[in-house]
Amino acid sequence: MKVYFKDNILCVKNDDVPPYKKGGSIVRNTYFWALKSISCFAKKGCDWEFDEVVWVALSRILVSFTNSGYLKFSETILEFDPDSQIPDVLRSVSTRL
Repeated sequence: MKVYFKDNILCVKNDDVPPYKKGGSIVRNTYFWALKSISCFAKKGCDWEFDEVVWVALSRILVSFTNSGYLKFSETILEFDPDSQIPDVLRSVSTRL
């Protein structure tokens, strides 16, 4: 998922937000709701925002869904721009574009 920082808030770009699909995969829909539940802003059609206080929870969710094997790695990894600083708490679930 492509991400960036805005005022120390981690933002997931709208195009990379996991979609919810009625009647879709239980794993994908659970992933959607898990991420949405810890976000500070997650409106349809907008970038999702995550406060610093939930970054540990975000990391744990990403690791858990990565380990499940049901989702592609690109769906569960945070992709930062090359010049972005990656906080230590997010380093294990992050990469650079």
